[in-house]
Parts: sequence; C-alpha cells; structure tokens
Amino acid sequence: MEETNRQKKIAGVIQKDLVDVLQGAAQAGMQGVIISVTRVRVTTDLSQAQVFLSIFPSEKRDELVTAIQSNSLKLRHELARRTKHQLRRVPNLTFYGDDSLDYIEKIDASLRGEDTNPIQHPAILPKRNKS
Repeated sequence: MEETNRQKKIAGVIQKDLVDVLQGAAQAGMQGVIISVTRVRVTTDLSQAQVFLSIFPSEKRDELVTAIQSNSLKLRHELARRTKHQLRRVPNLTFYGDDSLDYIEKIDASLRGEDTNPIQHPAILPKRNKS
C-alpha cells in the first residue's frame, strides 16, 4: 500500500528534526561518528514511525542503534518539543540500522575486481539445498 501525502509530510517533518537532534548528540558525545536519518516510515494511523539510521563508521552501527533505541523516549520528547506547532501527537519511534551503504560499497568492490571471483573459485559459493 502506498503512503498517503499526510504520511509523507509527517515523515519529512520527523526526519528533518530528528537529524538535528541526533547530529547534535553525536557532535557533543561521540567524535568521529556521523549519524544520518535515511528514511522514516509512518504507519497509516500515525502512531508508529520506523526510523532508518545510517551510521559511519559501520562497525559501531549495532551498538549505537541499540543505545539510540534505549533513549527513544527522550528523543521522542525532544522531537515533540521541536514539532509542537506542526504535529498534534508524535508517533512512537523504532530505530533500525540502514546497511544500504555497505551493500553499495560491496557492489563497487565487486565491480572493481577487488573481491574473489566465484567463477575462478567456486568453493566460496554457498552450497545448494536439494529439496
């Protein structure tokens, strides 16, 4: 089902303000970490929002997403304070790590020929399950 215009607008407002909050927290506490909000999806009843975070360096992604999820109530409160004239109710926030940049980097490495060629080394391919 396609998102409505209202869902898209609310997702955009949440994304814009959440970027400011998270980047401010990253600059204050964690040097050398870049956090960006790649996508926000809001449910049709506007009660839940799925927030996808891209974190660099990617080795810290799982740790930071867990820490951010544990502080979701504080983030929701700060978001409510910032959007009090735009949103009546702020949805519950659920955070996920976005690994699309890692996927793109892996494809680039394959295109440059930096990884092992499965045609020359078929042992690296996973075995097929026979059913």
